[in-house]
Order: sequence, then structure tokens, then C-alpha cells
Amino acid sequence: MFDNLTERLSGVMKTLRGEARLTESNIQDALREVRMALLEADVALPVIKVFIEQIRQRAIGHEVLDSLSPGQALIGIVHQELIAIMGGEKNELNLNVTPPAVILMAGLQGAGKTTSSGKLAKWLMAQKKKKVMLVSCDIYRPAAIEQLELLARQTGAEFFPSQTDQRPAEICSAAMDYARKHHLDVVIVDTAGRLGIDEAMMQEISELERLLKPVETLFVVDAMQGQDAVNTAKAFADALPLTGVILTKLDGDARGGAALSVRHITGKPIKFAGIAEKLDGLEPFYPERMASRILGMGDVLGLIEDAQRASDQKEAERLMKKMKSGKGFDLNDFAQQFQQMKKMGGMNAMLEKMPHQLTQAAQNMNVDEKIINRSEGIINSMTPQERAKPELLKASRKRRIAAGSGVSVQEINRLLAQFEQTRKMMKMMNKGGMSKMMRAVKGMFPQMR
Repeated sequence: MFDNLTERLSGVMKTLRGEARLTESNIQDALREVRMALLEADVALPVIKVFIEQIRQRAIGHEVLDSLSPGQALIGIVHQELIAIMGGEKNELNLNVTPPAVILMAGLQGAGKTTSSGKLAKWLMAQKKKKVMLVSCDIYRPAAIEQLELLARQTGAEFFPSQTDQRPAEICSAAMDYARKHHLDVVIVDTAGRLGIDEAMMQEISELERLLKPVETLFVVDAMQGQDAVNTAKAFADALPLTGVILTKLDGDARGGAALSVRHITGKPIKFAGIAEKLDGLEPFYPERMASRILGMGDVLGLIEDAQRASDQKEAERLMKKMKSGKGFDLNDFAQQFQQMKKMGGMNAMLEKMPHQLTQAAQNMNVDEKIINRSEGIINSMTPQERAKPELLKASRKRRIAAGSGVSVQEINRLLAQFEQTRKMMKMMNKGGMSKMMRAVKGMFPQMR
């Protein structure tokens, strides 16, 4: 996401490099580039005007600190204003009510309401340890109720059955009665959408809002819609007491204009972002982290959190002991790293949160998920003894493994070279040789150059 915007803003920083201070002239040139970048990213025009003016007022005459270049100083100002326009601080769900807390999902058909309901249920169960029930009031869209029931089974959430011949208000009343009797913490209500905003839809969801008195009314909007997403969000915000926004399909939008516009236009905070199709592909929205990603700084904190969620504590401790001893790191451990990478969403998901320069370097090396899968296939074709003692892998064994995994002997040699580089890095980390380790990183993944 934000690929084009990141490229353009990186260009602004390069342009200003070497200037003694920020002046009216070079600020105007830089802001012209920023404005064009935002327009190309499909950011709403009123947002661009406010954003550019805020930066201009702060930047003109701004003294550059000794340790910063003018480009870095301006990027610092842009970073702060990006955070401000996306809402400032992270906004939590308000669940501080007598259970069951009701979350009402609103939005147009196709925006991802039903899928987001399932993802939110999984997030609440995993991160907040809540007992969650899913309820479908979409009696119009074919198979909408069955879709939500399937998501409930996949996530482990409870599901309240409903029929297409029932009225939405009737379904909600019965669901709330059930939730109270069974001491559930959260009820997520998936409402019907339409292909466009119409009065009947607004009346129906307004009736449900009055009946349920939800603690959260979340507007689900497709980030791929760009300007249309913002206009739709404004219409819903005028008709309903929204408490927040869920931006879906943010990973599929290289422009990202909706993320920068929707908070400013609606006045409602973005609370979650859909970043993958999988059920764990929903993240709390952090304006500061998103601003860093837009400016190519990456989201290192997010990457660490992903790693912590994906890692097995006992497995991590076992590997740490091997690192400290400098011995015993074998191909089983190497394969374990591939598994953890997959749990974090794969290479592409990790690259999304890395600083832009590292992402570009990885792209230049043609980092490919298929290479990881082939590497796993090679290791799986080895015997337990070979995985534990890679030094056993001579020519005849390599030919057997190549035939079993469907690759060439050269690919096996490249994998073993990569493994040796990783093992050296482990030893360097144990000895504190960080500079040596960084040089070793450059020698890794020779097959990806």
C-alpha cells in the first residue's frame, strides 16, 4: 500500500538534501510535489488543502537542527501532520459497558462487512479474551447468513441462527435475549448493505441502532474505492451516530487516499484496517505507524508484534539456547524460521512493514514466496538425520533430495549456502558482532539476486 505516495515523498526529501535551511522558495517547490503526490494517491481535495497549509505554516523559516538535513526536517513535519490528519492517537473499541456490548456493522454491499465481522470476532477472542456471538440481519443478500455462520465456525465464535423470512428487528431482539441468558461479552451484528445509499437501508439500520443501542457503530468501507469511499462514509456519518471506521482491502490499494481522507471528512476515527484476506488479517489502526509506513520508515513495532504472535515461546527459548551456545543450529531450526514467516503473513506481509529502502532491496533481489516454499520442500525431502547433520549431504544424497523435491542440485547447494550464512549470523549475534552480522546479511539469499 502507499507505494506511489512513498516514492513521491522520498523524492521530495532527496530534492531538499544539501539546502542550508528551509525557505519560501524551496518549501513551495517541495509542497507542490507533496500536493501532486496526494492527488495521485486519491486523497480528497479538502483534506489536501488543509494538510498543505498546515505544513507550509510550520515549515517556513523552520530552523534545521544540526543533526538534520532540511529534507529530514520537512519530512518530520509531514510525518506529524499525517498523524494528525489520520486521527492523532490510536482509538480503542469502547467495551466498558455491562455485557453484552453490541457492535453494529454498517456499510455498502461488497465493502467487506460480513468478513470484517468474522475477523473482528477472532480479534476480540484472541486479543481481549471475550466471548463473542455473531448475528446476521442481512436477510436480502443470498447466502449472507450462511457466510457468517461459516465464519463463526472458523473463528470459534458463537452464532445466532436467523432466517430470511424474519425481520431484522425481530432477529436482534431474540439474539440479545440469548446473549444475556448465556453471559456473552460481545454481540457483533452484521447488517444488510445495498449497492448504493438508499433511504430504505438507512431507515432499517437506524431502527436497529435505536433498538440495540450499540456501544460501537462501525462503518466498514472499501479502501479501493478512493474518493467514493470518503463520500459514502460522509453519508453514513450524517445518518448514523458512527463511532468509528474499518478500512478494508487496504493491502490492495497502492494509493491509500481513503486512509488519509476518511478521518478528516467524517470526524470519526479509523479503528481497524483490513490488511489481508485471512481471518487474522485485521489490525488496530495506529495513525503514527501508518504515517511512518507512508513515509517509507516502515512499521517496526508492528513487525515485532506480528513475530510475537506467531512465535512459540518454548520454541523461541530453545533456539535462544542454541544461539548462546553457538552450536546445534540445524536445518530443522532453519525450516522453523520459514514456518514463522508464514504465520506472520508471508514475505510480502513482512515487507509491507519494513522501511522502504529494505523493501526496495528485497524487490530488486526478486524475493518470492515460491522460493520459500521450494526451500521448505527441499528440507522436507531430507531424512531426520540429514536435517540434524547437514554435513552428511554429499553428492549422492543431494541427487536423491533433488529428485524427491523436484528441484536441481544447484538449488540445494544454494539453500545450504544460505543456511551456512544464517548459522554464521547466529554466531556473530552471540559474540556481539553486529557490524559483521550486517555484512553477512548482504551475502544471504544468493539465489534472489
